[in-house]
Amino acid sequence: MTGRGISRREFAKSAVAIGGVSALAACLDRSSGGTVPAGIDDPANLPDRQHAWDDALATDDAGNPQMPNHHVLLLLDYTGDGAPTEAHRTQVEAALRSLERAYEWSNEGLLFTLAYGPAYFDRFDSGPAGVDLPTPEALAPFEDPEPDTPDALLHLASDDERVVLEAEEALKGTTDTANDHEMDGSFDGVFETAARRTGFIGAGLPAENQDVDGIPDSEPVPEDAPLFMGFKSGFKRNQASEDRVTIEAGPFAGGSTAHLSFIRLQLQQWYEQDSRDQRVSKMFCPAHAAEGKVEGVGENLGTDSGIDECPEDVVESSRREGVVGHAQKLSGAREENSPRILRRDFDSTDGGEAGVHFLSLQQSIADFVETRRAMNGTDVSENSAVGQRVNNGILQYMRVERRGNYLLPPRSLRALPPADPTQ
Repeated sequence: MTGRGISRREFAKSAVAIGGVSALAACLDRSSGGTVPAGIDDPANLPDRQHAWDDALATDDAGNPQMPNHHVLLLLDYTGDGAPTEAHRTQVEAALRSLERAYEWSNEGLLFTLAYGPAYFDRFDSGPAGVDLPTPEALAPFEDPEPDTPDALLHLASDDERVVLEAEEALKGTTDTANDHEMDGSFDGVFETAARRTGFIGAGLPAENQDVDGIPDSEPVPEDAPLFMGFKSGFKRNQASEDRVTIEAGPFAGGSTAHLSFIRLQLQQWYEQDSRDQRVSKMFCPAHAAEGKVEGVGENLGTDSGIDECPEDVVESSRREGVVGHAQKLSGAREENSPRILRRDFDSTDGGEAGVHFLSLQQSIADFVETRRAMNGTDVSENSAVGQRVNNGILQYMRVERRGNYLLPPRSLRALPPADPTQ
């Protein structure tokens, strides 16, 4: 705890959520003053894939990549009319390269991506060449999400709260330096912020920030849980690889697609009515609960949630058990025994409510749609006593409020790309 009554980690989360110059100043005032590693002299030497994060992330004892602790999402609108100008492209690229020189490309420095939505490409005669980028829509009969329609989505991530705040302000043009490096440009006059969202992930952070709507007052989130629901996620063997989610051909080869959902959590029953075995059954599968496979938050599982050890016949298992696991259902979305999506989601307390910014990368948006279809468990609810949402994985504890689809271009095309870079 700090001398002012709250832990440094809790203060860091709050500062990121508030944002702005004053939050950055307060954060710098309270920080331990540790040095943030500087970036690379020539950003051209960084990977062409913006989403090439795994080699730059820390890993846990089992070898699973660990997402940075603090995240800022900026939904941006282009200020110009019609197609972007070359001057604006040069300005955006200069700003991003400044950040790459200022901060090491790592969880201790700064990782970021800049993606573009269908609305951005509406200014051209056609959509992005070779990429199907549909407008977002409801993906289950029981959801009614509001579509996100910004031109662009910027994702900033770091273990150091000062970094995401400072990088955001540098891009906005409210500060001329980042990590004591001069900025060669900013987004000022090019992008306007349509919405700002924040979040966090990592052992201890959800427990320290569980005083929000959607979490019982008994503060039940385990102290070592990396996420509000109390279990570890993002096991290496249950994630698509960066290669698997990379666009292989066409003008945007080397890029990826991104889907961003905002999900509200309601965990009263999860923690105060469901038993530990019921939570394991619903998150993983009933067999995991019966065999006691999951210890604590699941660190003992190593690099694999053990989904292959759950019954393959999901419908028959559901008839027998009266419940189906979230991970168990997702096994049906695999292609050539590989998951289709790479999760880079994190929790949130935006608006004073528990939530999840579910950010995933995949080769095509269709891969996400197929994965979500498996998660819906419609075949299970139609052929067993399992409900459409009740005892159907973790569906009854979440409500999807927003959805957005994006093209994540390769680094060489990240600054206001044309719809067809070959022309």
